Amino acid sequence: MIRRIDLRGAASQGGPVDYRSAVPRADFDVEAATHLVQPVCDAVRARGVDAIVEFTERFDNIVQHDIRVPRSALTQALADLDPAIRAALDESIRRLRLTCEAELERDVVTQVADGATVTHRLVPVDRVGLYVPGGLAPLVSSVLMNVVPAQVAGVGSLALSSPPQKNNGGLPEPTILAACELLGVDEVYAVGGAQAIAMFAYGAGDCHRVDLVTGPGSIHVVAAKRLLKGVVGIDSEAGPTEIAILADDTADASYVAADLVSQAEHDPLAAAVLVTDSERLADEVEAELDKQVFATRHTARIQIAIGGQQSGIVLVDDMEQGLDVVNAYAAEHLEIHTADASALAGRVRNAGAIFVGAFAPVSLGDYCAGSNHVLPTAGCACHSSGLSVRSFLKAVHVIDYSRDALAEVADHVVTLAEAEDLPGHGAAVAVRFAEPSR
Repeated sequence: MIRRIDLRGAASQGGPVDYRSAVPRADFDVEAATHLVQPVCDAVRARGVDAIVEFTERFDNIVQHDIRVPRSALTQALADLDPAIRAALDESIRRLRLTCEAELERDVVTQVADGATVTHRLVPVDRVGLYVPGGLAPLVSSVLMNVVPAQVAGVGSLALSSPPQKNNGGLPEPTILAACELLGVDEVYAVGGAQAIAMFAYGAGDCHRVDLVTGPGSIHVVAAKRLLKGVVGIDSEAGPTEIAILADDTADASYVAADLVSQAEHDPLAAAVLVTDSERLADEVEAELDKQVFATRHTARIQIAIGGQQSGIVLVDDMEQGLDVVNAYAAEHLEIHTADASALAGRVRNAGAIFVGAFAPVSLGDYCAGSNHVLPTAGCACHSSGLSVRSFLKAVHVIDYSRDALAEVADHVVTLAEAEDLPGHGAAVAVRFAEPSR
């Protein structure tokens, strides 16, 4: 079911090894998809709600009369919510809010000289559009992961959009609506796909344009974010989910297999990768996969993901080579199942989130760990971070100088301005110290 990639001995063959290419990912051609979503975005820009309604009927087979979800639907969804689901959401919100409040940075004031200060001030984005997928799985957890850090950051205006569902009268999934009500988000739209991103970027109907769009989605959502990122800020281009597990012969094969399956059930393009120096563990995980995949609800979807080019068991010489592989791969989610998991975790440079030991599975992070599950994919963890309070903040430098403080560096400013052939820059300083004309 799952292929093997044998990298043992690769490091001894001389020359650098391109481990990132050795573990290929699923085909996810965002650039090609931008050509498909361009007409959608252009139509929403030109015709607003009318275009959105047409696309909803074409793509979702749902006839809409109003794209905004009425407040009564939000309150009813929360009233109808299973008490056990509400308790789980409450606890997830509590834990996530704790970590978000702890990471909220304060302004930093630096006195660079007498009478001269530079303040690094953090300012929340004014208005944010949050996208919550509703395709193969209605990701109610993504409501929390987007909304809570935005609220802690102090964003003043939040709008949320999720695809309409036939089984809910053309409204988004009831659990998504209930989570919005629970968090106090009352501007909610039943719009999915590229048209939702265009709605946020350009504005349409009740939805005024936003400054930033966050949240994962399909390839059409990702393509629209890429296309419109010059118009609106975006968090990232999140592709299909992925899990990498670094494990030695102390790992429990049933745990490892279950965690690979847990991410593979997201999407046929999901990646499930085990990196190990134990051939025995590789054999045992394969046997477990054969059992577990056929015992779960989404067997067909998982089989495609596990058997795809994006998944595999990677055999390495030792954990040192294993670390090189996972750092090069830069997984969205990285689990470490080894005898010295904490020590190895401390040496990981590239991962969206790191799950340490046998009792920190990725699914914990998806819901109740207190961490955020909107994370960089496709190797972007080598340069990007997951969604956090910082994602919703802008840094502004506030410069405050007295006359004496400016005089202290005036000559330097003039000198550097002349070096760049920008005499007006220097003159703007010199004029403040020139003798008044008579």
